[in-house]
Amino acid sequence: MKMNMDQWTKELLEAPVKKALPVLSFPSIQLMGITVKELINDSDLQAKGMKAVADCTPNAGGAVSLMDLSVEAECFGAPIRVADDEVPTVVGPVLDTEIDEDERMEAAEALEVPEIGAGRTQIYIDAIEKAMELITDRPVFAGVIGPFSLAGRLMDVTSSLIYCYDEPDMAHVVLEKSTEFIIKYIKAYKAIGANGVVIAEPLAGLLSPSLAVEFSGDYCKRIIEAVRDENFAVIYHNCGNTANVTLDSILSANANAYHFGNAVDMEEIMSKVPSDVICMGNVDPAGQFRNGTPESVREATLSVMEKCCKYPNFVISSGCDIPPMSSWDNIDAFFNAVDEFYAK
Repeated sequence: MKMNMDQWTKELLEAPVKKALPVLSFPSIQLMGITVKELINDSDLQAKGMKAVADCTPNAGGAVSLMDLSVEAECFGAPIRVADDEVPTVVGPVLDTEIDEDERMEAAEALEVPEIGAGRTQIYIDAIEKAMELITDRPVFAGVIGPFSLAGRLMDVTSSLIYCYDEPDMAHVVLEKSTEFIIKYIKAYKAIGANGVVIAEPLAGLLSPSLAVEFSGDYCKRIIEAVRDENFAVIYHNCGNTANVTLDSILSANANAYHFGNAVDMEEIMSKVPSDVICMGNVDPAGQFRNGTPESVREATLSVMEKCCKYPNFVISSGCDIPPMSSWDNIDAFFNAVDEFYAK
């Protein structure tokens, strides 16, 4: 359903009672009795899964697609590991870390930007198009990886941090190609009617403030400028533990909203951001949704809300993607705690 997402952003900011917007998609496998492997390879299952999650969470502020950060890297040729009950992961780089610097630059320059539709991208695009027909009571957000997080997977996550210092020109070549692909990918989602996208840029959370601007913030800003408009929103996600000191870089991206992980103090984040900037977070997805109890999830949710809801631009959420095998009792406890807080 087409929505004015600038108006949605404004209404969310002004609402005294804000609907929770957790990154909740993979636990749909439990509702449908399927595996993660089946889910990531079938657009019908993804759309039905998003609808099943929406039906189970009537008070959620949006429907969010899979936060699968292996999709884009796989298109470039990166090997991935898939399990029945875990989120897919990249297990090796595309660029050889053992060759010398000149050869690595040549390999980076020779790296081809995939066409949209390569790998599983068409499955994910089709899934959002189908989900848009099933979910009409809230915005539907697709999911993509951020530029440095993609480039890091192509160069090797650990090595990429070194390359920012030792081989910055090569790193920028890979970032340029990553950014080109991400823009095309988001525009494909936009073309089929998605209301917006969540850009996950967790690897930027490992960068220093100066490097975060150069190797992430500037590229994120370019991506968002290329895709955001009144009918298409962008939520920026960073679950790194340095987000509190790289806020200037993060906020420079000019997203509709910003989503933070549980590695940072959410109250500290809220104290530093402007009052007209929506920020979301940050109940621990692994420690609480996956491994907690309904009571511990309730306590954790209420704790975050008591500290942060005094800021009118705060929206309660999970700290990151909720793991596939998280208990639905815990997920229900999260939403019940949100209702409990606002009922006060």
